[in-house]
Amino acid sequence: MSQQPNIVFIFSDRQRFDTLSAYGNDWIRTPNLNALAEESVVVRNCYVTMPVCAPARSSIMTGLYPHTAGVPINRVAMPPDVKTVAQMLPDEYRTAYFGKWHLGDEVIRQRGFDEWASVMDLLWAQYTKPEYLGQFSSYREHLVELGYKPDQEVPGGKIFSDEMRAGLPAAHQQSTFLAGLAERFIEDNADRPFALYVSMLEPHPPFNGPYDDLYDPDTLPVDPTFLKPPDEGPLVNRLRSEYYMQGEFDGHDLSSEQGWRRLRANYMANITLVDDAVGRIVKAIDDAGIADNTVLVFTSEHGDLVGSHAMLELRSFYEPVSRVPLLIRAPGMGREQRFVDGNFSQIDLVPTLLDLVGQPIPPHLQGVNRSDVLAGNATLEGNDIFIQHNGFGDRDLTSEESRPTLSEEKAAEMNYMNNLPWRSVVTADRWKLNLSPGDQCELFDLNSDPFEMTNLYNDPAQRDRIRGMAARIRVWQDDTGDTARLPTVP
Repeated sequence: MSQQPNIVFIFSDRQRFDTLSAYGNDWIRTPNLNALAEESVVVRNCYVTMPVCAPARSSIMTGLYPHTAGVPINRVAMPPDVKTVAQMLPDEYRTAYFGKWHLGDEVIRQRGFDEWASVMDLLWAQYTKPEYLGQFSSYREHLVELGYKPDQEVPGGKIFSDEMRAGLPAAHQQSTFLAGLAERFIEDNADRPFALYVSMLEPHPPFNGPYDDLYDPDTLPVDPTFLKPPDEGPLVNRLRSEYYMQGEFDGHDLSSEQGWRRLRANYMANITLVDDAVGRIVKAIDDAGIADNTVLVFTSEHGDLVGSHAMLELRSFYEPVSRVPLLIRAPGMGREQRFVDGNFSQIDLVPTLLDLVGQPIPPHLQGVNRSDVLAGNATLEGNDIFIQHNGFGDRDLTSEESRPTLSEEKAAEMNYMNNLPWRSVVTADRWKLNLSPGDQCELFDLNSDPFEMTNLYNDPAQRDRIRGMAARIRVWQDDTGDTARLPTVP
């Protein structure tokens, strides 16, 4: 066994925080993640830096906020001079990245990783060289070897559509493919230090899969905001609610409660695909005899509303989108479940991991080393976290797989409003302030209103609180080089 600790970092896509038993979900079928949580430090309140795919994962991989990492929105390639955690580890580490990348040139090994396996072919528009268009993902080649035939045309040839892939048996899903690669990598490198990142697409749309019959939609537990429009919320969210509540998504009729319930049931079922893969990876670590020398992390890049506040998708600061699970099992921390209270940001993951494996922390990182908190020697008391949405240049929300009846005028208005920047702070005393220069701002007391149903921003009694919280955002902006405009707070 190597002397230097290993890193195994597993993350899913669009998995809300309330999808594991450790976060109060006593019905979801995730036995492997629940078992891992029983042996891990469970961070109660882990927040993403931005509730959008590429920006969120840029922070996970670099320890920089999206505006610093050069990935302020989706559908851009991360600048080549931005270093990932793999490039911060010494040469003796064998490094691998398996799964969704979403930071440009999906099918090309890059950024300090020795091994690379890709699963996404639909992100070809972000390739930086024309010759990459003729290359396909590792997963696509795997399916071809199994005898499946690609069904969708793209500039480089034919790939597998999401709809076709979702209809495959569990044994041929992306998460299963990635688990097999991870098992092999762990076995091959058990006698040397390594860092393995496994990025799973599930439970990302399409909201269909091999476990669709796992839950009864009629009896599926839902939160108090399920299908309740945010009447006191920003215009962008009210328009998004109207858009999704009148439409269809992945064949689900979202004009009916039954359609929404079926979609959410399928979403939850696809988390079991993630759970299956996590179980195999954890077993590979244990079987290799390296569990006591491996830092094992599970989290997600952001969540999904799937009907909360009568909306779908992300691009919101609501808890089901911006807050995600975070489990960490690491050497020297024991094998008993321990909860960490307070606010934790994914911006702190890279410096914390580097310290846990005994490596220096580069001074350019914008996060903080929290290894002492994980070890139980410090707390997150007093920690504020900051979230951003960068708006301008973000994609057309109507381009999703939905068929709404919303008028063209209202759809255009929704997209205009989506282009506005937002900034949020969650303070240590669990209040959340969401600011935008051109829309209804929000203030929530997460202590008494954890489901964010009462917007207190226009309450005169909260004026001084809002001023103080806004000042914290402005100081954070100055510290991190963020130039987004904020409204003048009365």
